[in-house]
Amino acid sequence: MTATASRADELLRAMLGPNVRFRDGQLEAILATVDERARTLLVQRTGWGKSLVYFIATKIIREQGLGPALLISPLLSLMRNQVEGAERIGIRAARMDSDTVDAWDAIESRLAADEIDVLLVSPERLANDRFQTRTIPQIRLGLGLLVVDEAHCISDWGHDFRPDYRRLVRIVQGLPANVPMLATTATANNRVVADVQAQIGDALRVSRGPLTRDSLRLQAIRLPGQASRLAWLAQHLPGLPGSGIVYCLTTADCDRVAAWLRHNGIDAAAYHAQMPQGMSREALEQRLLKNEVKALVASVALGMGFDKPDLGFVVHYQRPGSLIAYYQQIGRAGRSVPEAYAVLLSGREDDEIQEYFIRHAFPGVEALTSVLGAVEAADTAISTAQLERKVNLRRGKLEQCLKFLEVDGAVAREGSKYFRTANPWNPDVTRFERVTATRHEELAAIQAFVDSRSCLMEFVAQALDDPHARPCGHCAVCRHGLLAVDIDQAIAQRAVEFLRRSHRVIEPRVRWGSTGLVGRTGNIAAELRASTGQALCMWGDAGW
Repeated sequence: MTATASRADELLRAMLGPNVRFRDGQLEAILATVDERARTLLVQRTGWGKSLVYFIATKIIREQGLGPALLISPLLSLMRNQVEGAERIGIRAARMDSDTVDAWDAIESRLAADEIDVLLVSPERLANDRFQTRTIPQIRLGLGLLVVDEAHCISDWGHDFRPDYRRLVRIVQGLPANVPMLATTATANNRVVADVQAQIGDALRVSRGPLTRDSLRLQAIRLPGQASRLAWLAQHLPGLPGSGIVYCLTTADCDRVAAWLRHNGIDAAAYHAQMPQGMSREALEQRLLKNEVKALVASVALGMGFDKPDLGFVVHYQRPGSLIAYYQQIGRAGRSVPEAYAVLLSGREDDEIQEYFIRHAFPGVEALTSVLGAVEAADTAISTAQLERKVNLRRGKLEQCLKFLEVDGAVAREGSKYFRTANPWNPDVTRFERVTATRHEELAAIQAFVDSRSCLMEFVAQALDDPHARPCGHCAVCRHGLLAVDIDQAIAQRAVEFLRRSHRVIEPRVRWGSTGLVGRTGNIAAELRASTGQALCMWGDAGW
């Protein structure tokens, strides 16, 4: 056994106990990273232990006197989990994100003093002026390791493509040859793997393992009406083991379903990116981790990498847009328990919501061209607020356009303002059309999954191009039934009445519009604001 292998084994036992052994592929990945300084893409099932690999590699690299690791991670919930995992083996971890702004000065001082072993940042942070000009220069010894978590986000074909991940390609290409890189994901099919390899370079190795999870009990139930799905949850959620997650496609549904569960005596809380002021997502994560809540009713904001080993169930209130996203989300459950449930409820609004997501995945050529033209026409660098007055786009769409143009190199930022670069730019219409067509293919695949009469786990594994796909023997199809699908009509009627009373609040505008039509800017005085409103009906009300 090499010195690296021996030290890795010691760290593993210190982290997880004296009788624990590495899973197939874990030690090999650590040795490739530490001893060979390799660049590796790990495609392994959820719960396999990808974070264990890069934290042990980081610890050994730091013990060799090399620089800290930079870990690119896409979600705050994931970063919080990762910091806790790192600290369990004595790694000094810090994260720079929107929740830790007050600590940034201290983090930079600790970097300069070589007191941080791993720095966690989101991909968006890579575009931040302060990060580029102040934070990175504080890493005195240079990077010892680059870790790219959820690496499928690099690829257009990945189910959760993030434009800022494109910046990583340039960073990797600029790394010295002796700085290793470890990219990890559970949800890369052959197309995504090939795309990531093409972008990172021929030196990228790929290590793939089987994706089947023996602990998961999969079931798909078609219940088109929202009332029937709410009734199913009220009836069957209390009987599911432990605590878990109920996924919804929209924040409004997260709030609505959580309120319904509480109305039925089930301890549940909504979790999404638009939490009301004073509501802490971190506090909700801790409640779930400590089994102090039966379920978090969550959007994808609680998704990739969230680690609760004893999570007993994942229920989808609506169908996700792809089997790849579905696999990522059900992978939260059953990591250290012998049996956990993954129940997919499918409703009539699923397709409409997914079609909306597909249509808005890219800003559109007309919008991109309009924004670029406005930036070009400006005499000096121009702010987002100034651009908002010149283009007929909502703020969210405008920011999406700027993000795409910046990543493509057509515009650059100077502080909070944008200017046109000298780089030529033409909209890649073919790329947009290819990806949109693929999204529709993925949607068709998960539609077929709901009605599949073959093994559900095998169906998912084949969609991820797993060469080890096989019948699981545990799902509702293999067992000819799993959880009851019956609905108590009295509960369903109560759900209908609940939905009819479940009005959406319409919050009044708190700032004057950026068009300047009223000749005012800034916040609207409290006495001039409109009253809070309510939407008395919603699209699809007739289909409760």
